[in-house]
Amino acid sequence: MKRSFIILSLLLGITLPGTAQDDFDDFDKGFEDFVKSIEKDFEDFRQQCIDEYNEFLRNPWKEFEKEKPRPKPIEEDVPPVVAPIEDDKPIETNPQPIKDVVPVVPPQPQPQPVAPIEDTPAPHIPTVSFEFFGTDAEVRWSNDMRFRIASISEDAFADALNEISSSSEYDNLLYDCLKIRKELALSDWAYLLMLDKVAASLYGKDSNEATLLVGYLYMQSGYRMCYGHDGYRLYMLYASRHTIYEKSYYKRDGYDFYVFGDNTPERMFLCSASFPKEESLSLYIHNEQKLGYKPDVKNREIKSARYPEMSINVSVNKNLMDFYNTYPSSCIDNNFITRWAMYANTPLDSHIKEQIYPTLKQKLAGLSELEAVNRLLNMVQTGFVYEYDDKVWGDDRAFFAEESLYYPYCDCEDRSILFTRLVRDLLGLECVLIYYPGHLAAAVHFTSAVPGDYFYYANKRFTVTDPTYIGAPVGSTMTGMDNASATFILLE
Repeated sequence: MKRSFIILSLLLGITLPGTAQDDFDDFDKGFEDFVKSIEKDFEDFRQQCIDEYNEFLRNPWKEFEKEKPRPKPIEEDVPPVVAPIEDDKPIETNPQPIKDVVPVVPPQPQPQPVAPIEDTPAPHIPTVSFEFFGTDAEVRWSNDMRFRIASISEDAFADALNEISSSSEYDNLLYDCLKIRKELALSDWAYLLMLDKVAASLYGKDSNEATLLVGYLYMQSGYRMCYGHDGYRLYMLYASRHTIYEKSYYKRDGYDFYVFGDNTPERMFLCSASFPKEESLSLYIHNEQKLGYKPDVKNREIKSARYPEMSINVSVNKNLMDFYNTYPSSCIDNNFITRWAMYANTPLDSHIKEQIYPTLKQKLAGLSELEAVNRLLNMVQTGFVYEYDDKVWGDDRAFFAEESLYYPYCDCEDRSILFTRLVRDLLGLECVLIYYPGHLAAAVHFTSAVPGDYFYYANKRFTVTDPTYIGAPVGSTMTGMDNASATFILLE
């Protein structure tokens, strides 16, 4: 009760009878003690979890056989179609109810440590610098922290991990890594790559010590992982919320575990230890990642054939292109249609926005929604060269929006991803992707009815817009496409 009166007096800025300065001092000290007690409870719980995990490492690891990689679905490519020239012919309005819908997957918070990681300031702590896709960063590290793995055995791994986990200096290293994740707004995949860079800068690429350190930092950051070995070297495996194509994996405890790296042995001994509250990696990129800017030397012009004033010049961040080259192709719940939303919902790089959005906004100013969308649509239809992925990449590969602005060729899915990104950002209109077997297009929800083919969903009209139906205006369905068989892919 006394403490409540003291808090009330602080809030009201008055002095109540019996609330002497000593009472305030007692309250402050009591509150500090309470906070310290909570922090100690957190730390004790985390240390208990680490100790139990380390002891579990000493148990014999069970042998697993790798599962065959899941192949990317192969579809017959639908070539682009040039729309016939029909001067002033009115567009017919054909409504179509939509039956199959792929919902939006809402953003989820990134995994977090089982207990808050505290910074332990100390004087004269050296740092190690490293580069991550052109981004300079540093972490605290001293040679006194260096450890070695004595042999390829469960006990040797547990001994090394125990050495790491008993050092407050490694907590500072973990604290620095989590801080970098936050400052650079790194996705889960980018964060894992960053941890690999940190470990490689300290122990060399692909060493057993680097692998153990990556796994420890990753696990302590809140992610689901496990260690494995084939009798020759140590591996770190990560669990994914999404199905990853073209990569072998091991099935353990109901989760698919993928080796972090290129080599996946036929058989491997996996540790069955897990850490509390661990969460599988997500391959969504919900925020712009703040990588260092390295403009490509090529300044590319993209121009609309019908509306020549719709012309932009753009130079893409090469560091971002290098990162996207590492990105695994994946889907949700084994539904390959879901993968395109992962690309389409990724925010556009701010450097691209600064280069092209002011120009485009100026060109679109004063136009109706229909006129503005038609201009953006024609720019995407006619400003890029179409080519099939298997001829350029050897297999199917979807592009993030920036990649279509960088590479010389793109196909229907890439154009639809870029187009829906531009319409949402520049005009604020709701968009969806439309999947036909072998083809991907888009649809836009206008604030008022416009002529043309449209889908009716959630009490809204989504009018067809196809970036691969060359020269076709809003409302035109590409020849050969059946709207009755289309699937909606909802976007953020």
